[in-house]
Amino acid sequence: MDDRQLVILLNQMTLEEKIAQLQQLAANFYEGAESGGQITGPMEAMGMTDQMIESSGSVLGLAGAEQVIAVQKAHLRKNRLGIPLLMMADIVHGFKTIFPVPLAIGCSWDLEEAERSAAVAAKEAAVSGVHVTYAPMADLVRDPRWGRVMESTGEDPHLNSLFARAFVRGFQGSDLAGDKDRVAACIKHFAAYGLSEAGRDYNSVDLSERHMREYYLPAYRAALDEGCEMVMTSFNTIDGIPASGNVKLLRELLREEWGFDGILISDWGAVKELIPHGVAEDEAEAALKAIRAGVDIEMMTACYVHQLPALVRDGLVDEKLIDESVLRILKLKQKLGLFENPYRAADPEAEREVVFCEEHRTAARELAVKSSVLLKNDGVLPLSGDQKVALIGPFARSGDILGPWSWTGSMEDAVKLETAMTARIGADHITVAEGSGIETMTEEQWQEAEAAALAADVIVLALGESSEMSGEAGSRADIRLPEAQRELLLRLKALDKPIAVVLFNGRPLDLGGVYETADAILEAWFPGSEGGAAITSLLYGDENPSGRLSMSFPVSVGQIPVYYNHFNTGRPVDSPDADGRYVSQYLDIPNEPLLPFGYGLSYTTFTYSEPVVSSGIMSQDQPLKVSVTVTNTGTVAGQDIVQLYIRDISGEVVRPVKELKDFAKVSLLPGESREVHFTLTEEQLRYHHSDLSFVSDPGQFQLFVGPNSRDVKSHSFRLEKAAVENIRHVLS
Repeated sequence: MDDRQLVILLNQMTLEEKIAQLQQLAANFYEGAESGGQITGPMEAMGMTDQMIESSGSVLGLAGAEQVIAVQKAHLRKNRLGIPLLMMADIVHGFKTIFPVPLAIGCSWDLEEAERSAAVAAKEAAVSGVHVTYAPMADLVRDPRWGRVMESTGEDPHLNSLFARAFVRGFQGSDLAGDKDRVAACIKHFAAYGLSEAGRDYNSVDLSERHMREYYLPAYRAALDEGCEMVMTSFNTIDGIPASGNVKLLRELLREEWGFDGILISDWGAVKELIPHGVAEDEAEAALKAIRAGVDIEMMTACYVHQLPALVRDGLVDEKLIDESVLRILKLKQKLGLFENPYRAADPEAEREVVFCEEHRTAARELAVKSSVLLKNDGVLPLSGDQKVALIGPFARSGDILGPWSWTGSMEDAVKLETAMTARIGADHITVAEGSGIETMTEEQWQEAEAAALAADVIVLALGESSEMSGEAGSRADIRLPEAQRELLLRLKALDKPIAVVLFNGRPLDLGGVYETADAILEAWFPGSEGGAAITSLLYGDENPSGRLSMSFPVSVGQIPVYYNHFNTGRPVDSPDADGRYVSQYLDIPNEPLLPFGYGLSYTTFTYSEPVVSSGIMSQDQPLKVSVTVTNTGTVAGQDIVQLYIRDISGEVVRPVKELKDFAKVSLLPGESREVHFTLTEEQLRYHHSDLSFVSDPGQFQLFVGPNSRDVKSHSFRLEKAAVENIRHVLS
């Protein structure tokens, strides 16, 4: 079906049929789904008629080739014009083969592996009948109290932008129309959802437009530049207006300025939530504001189907707005080939061969290795195979290592730490005890743990959050490990045995009481289906940890938000001119995080030379060449991530103390050295000024090179004034 035929099809639709295309419903509403007909509570209150369901445009949360085929067949029998459904679902970090959570993937700093993870997820989802995934999430995050930090790749706009592009490439490939192993991607949540006040989900956001453009929009824009087909609105307000009814954000910025003409979908219930937000009096006003703002699909509330027909007939909504939205939806169905083959890649036989296959599990295991971050190591790791190990903790035997948004993943199928470690060293070298639950500890659990520890040479203590403690609606004010687990650690410490803690969690934690007590800490995050195998290979040195933090760990929750690219203030704590008390500081804790952005240890050590810079002057035509020699000074092979930062010493508006501009991975044998090269251009020095122009400033800059944002070597350079004036002239 070509574009002309799509317009003919549109003109054959009644107004009610058009508006029904803008309605997204859960699988419960459809014949052929396992949950079909189970419409109770809020779903029943939506008041959907048979005709609305038969004319609807998309389904939420349906997968499984047989189910999808059955639902699509039943729908096509009933739909007057034979328009197929779009099948959409949350395939965030894997379909059945679950990869580490996105925050962990961000800590890999490995764009190729991130792309591969999305490609695997797309292949499994596609063969199971899914057409669109609600991923990736490009929200910049600085507050680990917010449960959805696990779904982001961290606190840096540049790194987030690179990962957003990688995920879109993985999901969609280079030929979405022709490659049936791919699914359409939907970037979310537009915009600035990661700035929810107090780290509380669904809460308000208040920030300047300049700040939003500088830090919170780049990753969304990067995903769209990569060809992302869809955008999802966020739940929060922007400048006092909820995103789903925000004309300036959606129609003026996203549609007109950025030129996005794909599908814009609300998050679950967000259109009707304009009423409790206080910007719509009733469902009619909510529908009016959302369609004017440019929201094409309303997810799981029914303001559009109930209210838009009358709003059009009364002249309050131009039917052209409806037509534009319907055409966008039809065009994606066309691109996916659904008019010719409404089942696309759904194939029950192929599904059994592809989903959770060994190749995909290998990919998940490899990424789990690269995503884990060694936070501390006082000589305990790696373990040796002849040590007697006490594996203790609520995650010793747990399959709850997939994390939130592992929709079709199976905890039963997850490789547990006990299973993998026993296979690695043999049952006679390991004793396993729970020690405590996630939030409680009994005396019986302690006694079992104590006996195991006393008989062992070393303790591996598997601690963390349950998957329900992070993710959507998983905000926490106290982001320490639960008290029972902290007590378990302290009791074991008193036995005078070396302790290596393995952390399973979806956010940077307040590690007070843990960091100083444990002898080693391996941050495994929620590592996914192959988590136990990946962690075991790291614990025993079969693999060398190479992950680096993409989000800072606080000393205390009282620091939050704490992030590396902060402003200096007029009274920085290290100011030589300031009084010792009257500076920007806490009286009881340091300003700096416990563990900074970019941080991570290895089983070997690396040294860096002073950076060598090609010139002290940069111009438009003369970028700087930066090189640094990295040497492996340890006894085993390892990989380091060399990071390049800059600082604009004097801007038109204040600039961060550091900004990540580039990075490179380097793998070195013991004693080996390698020169790492970067090119720094004038374009990389640009930022949003007070008038929102995106240009650079002439003057003094610093560049920094190092293994993380804290431990760096610096060099100064100047950007020529003539270069900047020329750029301003060209841009104007």
